[in-house]
Amino acid sequence: MSSPSIVWFRDDLRLADNPALRAAIEHGEPIIALFVLDEESEGLRPLGGAARWWLHHSLASLAERLHDKGATLVLKRGAAAGVLRELVTDAGAGAVFWNRRYGGPERAVDAGIKSALRAEGVTVASFAASLLHEPWTVTTGSGTHYSVFTPFWRACLALPAPRAPLPEPREIPGAPRPPASDALDDWALLPTTPDWAAGLRETWEPGEPAARRRVKEFLENDLPGYDSARDEPSAGATSLLSPHLRWGEISPFTVWHEAVGVDGAGGFLSELGWREFAWHTLYHFPDLAAKNLRPEFDAFPWPPLDPSQLDAWHHGETGVPLVDAGMRELWHTGYMHNRVRMVTASFLIKNLLVDWRLGEEWFWDTLVDADEASNPFNWQWVAGSGADAAPYFRVFNPELQAKKFDPQGVYISRWASKAPTEPIVDLAETRKAALAAYDAVKRAPKTRREGNDGVRDR
Repeated sequence: MSSPSIVWFRDDLRLADNPALRAAIEHGEPIIALFVLDEESEGLRPLGGAARWWLHHSLASLAERLHDKGATLVLKRGAAAGVLRELVTDAGAGAVFWNRRYGGPERAVDAGIKSALRAEGVTVASFAASLLHEPWTVTTGSGTHYSVFTPFWRACLALPAPRAPLPEPREIPGAPRPPASDALDDWALLPTTPDWAAGLRETWEPGEPAARRRVKEFLENDLPGYDSARDEPSAGATSLLSPHLRWGEISPFTVWHEAVGVDGAGGFLSELGWREFAWHTLYHFPDLAAKNLRPEFDAFPWPPLDPSQLDAWHHGETGVPLVDAGMRELWHTGYMHNRVRMVTASFLIKNLLVDWRLGEEWFWDTLVDADEASNPFNWQWVAGSGADAAPYFRVFNPELQAKKFDPQGVYISRWASKAPTEPIVDLAETRKAALAAYDAVKRAPKTRREGNDGVRDR
């Protein structure tokens, strides 16, 4: 009798360039394709609302594509360790394959499962699929992790070129009698009361086919003007690949090899490098969303929170046009242009003096592309508390940013034409208050937190 192999899909919801899937096919046994909605394992961060919406549709797309290739996507809900061990026993599985994750709690879960299953005689193998370079392979001359982007990216470029992407399998030998599966609709990932996702539906098409089309469209139509127009929120020059990369509907290896030979691709590829930098930092500092990377920022004197100001920021009612436009774009589409993300984050932290963690939590809930690394990493960058951080004295002036990057007001008119016109704070006075507060940080000891790699799943 055959002993089926389990392919455990996670943030790699694709068939092309999926090393775990390829290894299972080469293993030669029928395949059970599995996705586990794990909201129980210790330390795992619950998905935000926009992410849950995307996940529903991405899983539906993956299930359809697997079916067309001859396999069935099995959905299970629960702590991954229990789900995997029960499924291995019930199906008589002889092997489990997955692609690696890099967050601390995720690595601990994976390492525990790998150890337990191997002790029971099950073949378990994990693969590199979501980063161009494994975090432990990019180190300084003294063997430590990088804390500044430019030398980090220079070191990445000096390494052997990222591997070529694997082709999509022609067929997948699915198990003839796959295990019982949860119904996707029963997971209630989509909003219903109220249904706030109309803007997401009109903006996005989740799934691997849409991701591949978007790469092609970007390289053909937008990349030639990327470097000159990417900071203009109305220009439509950005790749819009971030949610597809976040969910692994396309791999960074595919994006790299599609773009690397195109004229003018250097700036875009460096953005892939910034994504790598965020994930490498999270690997070494798993509590990135909770703790200042620079411990001297623990001394920042956050004033008592004014809930009305935070609520105004949430809903794009600050009276600052570029900030309000960005926050309204975010609420409607689950996305915000990167330049505007920096402006809205700076306004919250440095004009309203609200702890960056509260902004990070809002983006986590409302962005379709929020992941465990980039979201807190970029918030800490703006705050000045993170790796390669913007200087504490850099306070983005949203009025000057609007004049520079939206001079005709196209972006603001689209998103904030009905927003309040009276600012809730004085930009000049709050800038002075922020600089005064940052003096406490300036006087604090300039030390760094020690990284904690924790358990590794390799």
